[in-house]
Amino acid sequence: MTQPSNSKFYGLALAALGIVYGDIGTSPLYAFEQVFDNGLHSAPLNEASILGVLSLFFWALVMVVTVKYVLVVMNASHRGEGGVISLMRLLLNNTENKPFTRACLMLAGILGAAFFYGDGVITPAISVLSAVEGLELVSPTLKDYVIPVALLVLFLLFWSQRFGTGKIGKLFGPTMFIWFILLAGLGLLNIVENPHVLKALNPMYAAAFVSENGLLPFFAMGAVVLCLTGAEALYADMGHFGPKPIKFTWVSLVMPCLMLNYFGQGALLLKSPEVLENLFYMLAPSWLHTVLIIVATLATVIASQAVISGAFSITKQSIELGFLPKLRVIQTSEKDAGQIYVPAVNLLLAAMVIAVILIFKNSSALAGAYGIAVTGTMLITDFLAISVAITIWRWHPWWAISSGLFFIIVDLVFFTSNSLKFSDGGWFPLALSLVVLTAMLIQLRKSVASTN
Repeated sequence: MTQPSNSKFYGLALAALGIVYGDIGTSPLYAFEQVFDNGLHSAPLNEASILGVLSLFFWALVMVVTVKYVLVVMNASHRGEGGVISLMRLLLNNTENKPFTRACLMLAGILGAAFFYGDGVITPAISVLSAVEGLELVSPTLKDYVIPVALLVLFLLFWSQRFGTGKIGKLFGPTMFIWFILLAGLGLLNIVENPHVLKALNPMYAAAFVSENGLLPFFAMGAVVLCLTGAEALYADMGHFGPKPIKFTWVSLVMPCLMLNYFGQGALLLKSPEVLENLFYMLAPSWLHTVLIIVATLATVIASQAVISGAFSITKQSIELGFLPKLRVIQTSEKDAGQIYVPAVNLLLAAMVIAVILIFKNSSALAGAYGIAVTGTMLITDFLAISVAITIWRWHPWWAISSGLFFIIVDLVFFTSNSLKFSDGGWFPLALSLVVLTAMLIQLRKSVASTN
């Protein structure tokens, strides 16, 4: 197989930046401040907590995104496609005479897909709302325009899906490049004023925060996981661009820029705790706020693209397996088979996202709904990836299980911590996931009956 030219590779990397990394790339808008202002079990605003939480953010991104997804899980694909369904399909190839094992794998895959759809509704709503709410910084009189503007922005995003992820990515890629450079610049601006914050690179600060605060760190994990939302989309979107451009972009640009911004937020919070309510925007001087709000809004529109295109990929795979009825799947690229558009899914997601915004009305309320579905998908991915490592990659079972056990424990903590948000909005993505799960099981039963 011929290797792509450098120009094509960098073009794919730039397009992947615009499609894949919008979700995790806009987490700095709300993730860090949520740990200290979540209305439930907020961490105290003192130096030990700020450095401890920063350390948790850094090592969570290193271990969960870089090690688990980029270095390990993204090596598993089914005909170039990624996502929890792909892991399941790889395993199904070795279970022809094992009906119980096949049934368990199918249930895990369907449940993971259902969780992903739940996440696909919450992500666009919280991302766009968190950016548009910055209008209130420009003028309090603009508060009444937040929801209408957010709805208009999302309408345009879903309308544009028909043009295909490749064309959208070429438009979104340069915007996201500017966004990440802006994240890094704002972070550096504040780190230079308080370099003391870099001590949080030491994992001992994370360990101290966990060990010295009783049950508080467990509750805080429900907010810490917000810095990881979008990690599953990296894998689910793999079929659109291939693994190499996605991995390259994460290591060379996205991860460094995210960490510079988070550390910049920590530096600012150490110096001025009173800015917590608008922490991200206060990283910038006041004269830059309007421009920052515009760029942030564009970035959050792009953030929604990661889960939308991932939902298209998972839908296509689910149809092929008989989990969903046959839907119209449009190929949007003659060269890249993974670039597709599913009109019915696009319309359904748009309707649900609009409903979510009208129900919850602001990003703080939506933060309570965020996390359960995505951590559920991450947890299922752990179990399936361990099985792939043993049965397909031929890892020694002891090594695969002991390595995977670390990630299972981490993701289980994230999942159980987020489960405490059930009454504060977490019920919504779970209810949606349950509806999708039920529909898939009914369709699977029909598919099996028709083949017998």
